Amino acid sequence: MAVAHVYTVAFEGVEAREVDVQVHIAEGGIPKFNLVGLADKAVGEARERVYAALAAIGLALPPVRLTVNLAPADLPKEGSHYDLPIAIGLLAAMGILPASEMSNYTALGELSLDGKVAPVAGVLPAALAAAEAGRGLICPQASGSEAAWAGDLEILATPSLVALVNHIKGAQILAVPEAKLADDTRNVPDLKDVKGQEVAKRALEIAAAGNHAMLMQGPPGAGKSMLASRLPGLLPPLDAREALEVSMVQSLAGELKDGRLTRIRPFRSPHHSASMAALVGGGLRVRPGEVSLAHLGVLFLDELPEFARPVLDSLRQPIESGVAVIARANAHVRYPARFQLVAAMNPCRCGHLSDPSQCCGRAPKCAQDYQSRLSGPLLDRIDIHVEVSPVSAADLALPPPAEGSRDVAARVARARDIQRERYAEAGLRTNAEAEGEILDRFASPDEPGVRLLGEAAERMKLTARGYHRVLRVARTIADLAGHESVMRPHIAEALSYRRSSIGN
Repeated sequence: MAVAHVYTVAFEGVEAREVDVQVHIAEGGIPKFNLVGLADKAVGEARERVYAALAAIGLALPPVRLTVNLAPADLPKEGSHYDLPIAIGLLAAMGILPASEMSNYTALGELSLDGKVAPVAGVLPAALAAAEAGRGLICPQASGSEAAWAGDLEILATPSLVALVNHIKGAQILAVPEAKLADDTRNVPDLKDVKGQEVAKRALEIAAAGNHAMLMQGPPGAGKSMLASRLPGLLPPLDAREALEVSMVQSLAGELKDGRLTRIRPFRSPHHSASMAALVGGGLRVRPGEVSLAHLGVLFLDELPEFARPVLDSLRQPIESGVAVIARANAHVRYPARFQLVAAMNPCRCGHLSDPSQCCGRAPKCAQDYQSRLSGPLLDRIDIHVEVSPVSAADLALPPPAEGSRDVAARVARARDIQRERYAEAGLRTNAEAEGEILDRFASPDEPGVRLLGEAAERMKLTARGYHRVLRVARTIADLAGHESVMRPHIAEALSYRRSSIGN
């Protein structure tokens, strides 16, 4: 009888939970390969991949009773990354690899039938978990650069099963992977391309500076999507901690290309046919949704009323908390979702409500029906509402504006630096996250501003949430102006970006 241990992980959101892969070989009885431990179909199929991979390197499993237990047995195991730890456990139990040494590693990787190790999702969170547990990591060669970002731990990034065996036996040496950054020279459209729309461009700058949610409403062709596509060029790059947060989600989704981390903020633009699982996360294996893939970046929803209403209302909780929680009967899976919502919509289905010569015969009833697809609670969570008017031919004939994305981005970066320093003790990043005592402390306006906000709150029938969101936007406007305190002009501009009800 022989027993070997090697470790791997099971993913619950961005958390990598330790799994002990226990391999037991018993002499006598009917030869059989049992795989236990609440494994899904992909894990159960590992038997055939492991058989074929071992045969490809010239090894055959003995005619004995093999039992592989994935402990803890009540934790669901999903995915193909269990192939490599199962194979390593079998090799250790058979005496081909030293069992005592293999128990010092966390392993994950999918085996091809020819014995090669294919890349899998989630290597970065697994590497961080291995480093925290004081173990080394065995992973696919293609994921080595990704694992190297976890810090000071031993990483065996192997291209194949035979290369791993030869390395451990001293017959060859696996190269030490290096942490790499992606090429961040992305061609982002410049704000200079946008002619006219000065109010919308100002609102876009405020939204970028404070990470505020923004809704643009206007007829087709007014430039709503054009403005949104230029937002990434205004945002500062991710710092080291933020890049790691974003990359962990991308790793779990299998979207971390070549294991390289990037400092460019995500910009996600799902189609309006997206399901609730696609937008907030879920599915059979509970994958991160668009709100999590847009973590610390931008989620752009074009043609907002065309999304299904339940899908849009599912955004309400992550907008407030910065976390997407997917409830299941046996667990609650959490993914980070501190995204900036930017949305665009036409005023009605035909889009020409304000032009009697082009609007349809159902106006203005069609506008009420179209806009009523958006719930009041969702709209109340959007900080900035801006009307995007059609651009005239005279505006289009003008030369490009003197100020472009670089100039606006410099002001945005200064405002973000102010916010980062202001909220350092509270652990917040931007004004959009401030609430409660923190908001009262740093965003309380002067006496004229208090009077104006009080009068406007009564006249516009602002909710308590709307009241505080006006304060957040005003705080950002003051930061852009370099003012330490919030004053009446800042409140007045913030109120101009607030609408009291649908259709106003």
